[in-house]
Amino acid sequence: DGVLTEPLVVDQLQIFAGQRYSVVLVADKSVGNYWIRSLPSNSATTGFDGGANSAILRYIGAPLADPATSNTPAQIPLIETNLHPLVNPGAPGIPGYGNADINLNLAVSSDSSKYYVNGVSFQPPTVPVLLQILSGAQQASQLLPNGSVIVLEANKVVELTMSSTGAGVPHPMHLHGHTFDVVQSAGNSTFNYVNPVRRDVVSAGGDSQQIVIRWVTDNSGPWFLHCHIDWHLDLGLAVVMAESPSDTSAHNNPIPADWNQLCPIYDSLSPEQLGAEGS
Repeated sequence: DGVLTEPLVVDQLQIFAGQRYSVVLVADKSVGNYWIRSLPSNSATTGFDGGANSAILRYIGAPLADPATSNTPAQIPLIETNLHPLVNPGAPGIPGYGNADINLNLAVSSDSSKYYVNGVSFQPPTVPVLLQILSGAQQASQLLPNGSVIVLEANKVVELTMSSTGAGVPHPMHLHGHTFDVVQSAGNSTFNYVNPVRRDVVSAGGDSQQIVIRWVTDNSGPWFLHCHIDWHLDLGLAVVMAESPSDTSAHNNPIPADWNQLCPIYDSLSPEQLGAEGS
């Protein structure tokens, strides 16, 4: 998710919606064709018939043919807790569960038609939260949607615990505006405050499992925390972290002069530069 990590050799990655990985592939096998295949966990199309969920890694000099490689079980699959940041590792604040400046608990649940976070299903407000803040709203009681906005003080260590029950697990949870340290990954009983995985999308785990993440409120603004499965978001699985609302307006002005040059530069481009069809 844009965070450099210590090198880790794997032969399989589990990627949740919204997550990103960059890998270095060592091409040290004999010249030939090799399958690269995905194994969707929640899809109507889970096989490989007709090339579904498949791609071909073809070495220079290999014939233009389908690979003959077999589908063997992974020997060294990625275990997320084995990922450690390369730069400035370590969760912020005092180590130990519950030792942050702000400790939050969010419980995700669902019924036949909606998802809920602490009993509230997110409904998009008619006025965006950012505009509400810029118009003077500062307290959670003033910000809409009611019950879905959490106001956080500036420059505090936040530790957020999230548990999930009901349909649709595991939920890939994404926080805007930050990367965070996953001090407890789903399905793990241990905590890591020394060199936890750092990212901005994390699996919330299976039914009744929990995750614990930490970050510092050093980026004023309203930041969305939501499930990265679109229809789960549409059904209410989201909250807004309103970070130091009193400081947000300071980011509104002045607008950098370069910004005003974007449209004139674009408007001056020729059809050929814009990639017009037939040019």
